Amino acid sequence: MSMQLAAITLRAMRMRMKAPFTTSFGTEWDKDFILVEVKDKEGRSGWGEAVAMKEPLYNEETVSTVWIMLKKFLIPLIWRQPPGHPRDVAGLFRHIRRNYMAKAAVEGALWDLYAMAENVPLYRALGGERTAIDVGISLGIESSVDRLLANVEKYVAAGYKRIKIKIKPGWDIDVVAAVRQRFPAIQLMADANSAYTLADADRLAALDDYDLMMIEQPLAHDDIIDHAVLQKQVKTPICLDESIHSVEDARKALELDSGRIINIKIGRVGGLTEAKAIHDLCLSRGIPVWCGGMLESGIGRAHNVAITTLAGFTLPGDTAASSRYWEEDLIEPEVTVQDGVIHVPDRPGIGYVPRRDRIDTYTLYSETFRP
Repeated sequence: MSMQLAAITLRAMRMRMKAPFTTSFGTEWDKDFILVEVKDKEGRSGWGEAVAMKEPLYNEETVSTVWIMLKKFLIPLIWRQPPGHPRDVAGLFRHIRRNYMAKAAVEGALWDLYAMAENVPLYRALGGERTAIDVGISLGIESSVDRLLANVEKYVAAGYKRIKIKIKPGWDIDVVAAVRQRFPAIQLMADANSAYTLADADRLAALDDYDLMMIEQPLAHDDIIDHAVLQKQVKTPICLDESIHSVEDARKALELDSGRIINIKIGRVGGLTEAKAIHDLCLSRGIPVWCGGMLESGIGRAHNVAITTLAGFTLPGDTAASSRYWEEDLIEPEVTVQDGVIHVPDRPGIGYVPRRDRIDTYTLYSETFRP
């Protein structure tokens, strides 16, 4: 039996961040993204968020290409063959190459709608167990080490369970050393966003002296071969991010020992169904996973909270409080963190109520599609 769908609405959104966020890719002030709302014939709505950036820097997708893919290809497929369950969507889209963030956005909305119809929280629909999750914070590259140290101090005081700092050549060893010296006991990791090559192996190995939890994606975005070479040369566990788009990618990377931790981002892997499959594989292999962030609004943040309740998410993720990024978020209540913990809401669906007034405020344009 298929889901009884009535309409799908796309909204192009723009929200101003409270502070700029800088990585090796560049600096973001305004966050452009797409919201997907799926309505059924009973009038219920499910919500998803496309996390692609304005420019093809993290991956090949952009806000503009996601809109085109949804409008021209993915939504028509849903009308042609309405899924009986959200987990059917991955198969429905399988012949469409890549475009994972576009796929994840509409699949996420369908998962939310399904959980609403079943009157269960999304995390329960996914098989989640935890009602509280540990979270960390991701801190961008700053104009000075002193500014970074002040930020670290702020979020350590707020109780975040793990601090992630962005690194790149020239902003790495001395920066990590300064943070570790000031905060000798915190859980600390470094995220390189593919800024290095194997020629930098000695530089990366020097980070072994600072008791890092992991070095995230030091080498090329599409690599699992050189990461295996690097992992043999460094003691710190390598965490793979951009390299992993599917459970098959994860299986191959683990076979090669390309990394010993995997960051699961729902948008990067094409949706909640594939994210859960990667989690299940890693759980069976004893490989820890955690949920990465893409500067999501509350809609995407709620999906991250839901997936992180699965048993294998044993490391604090990047799902910080709404107030970390936004003056006001698109959901009620906003995501809050108490002593480094998010208490998972038990309402049906994503567990948070979308604020249509705020969504309207930040909508640039929208388009609705019907069967």
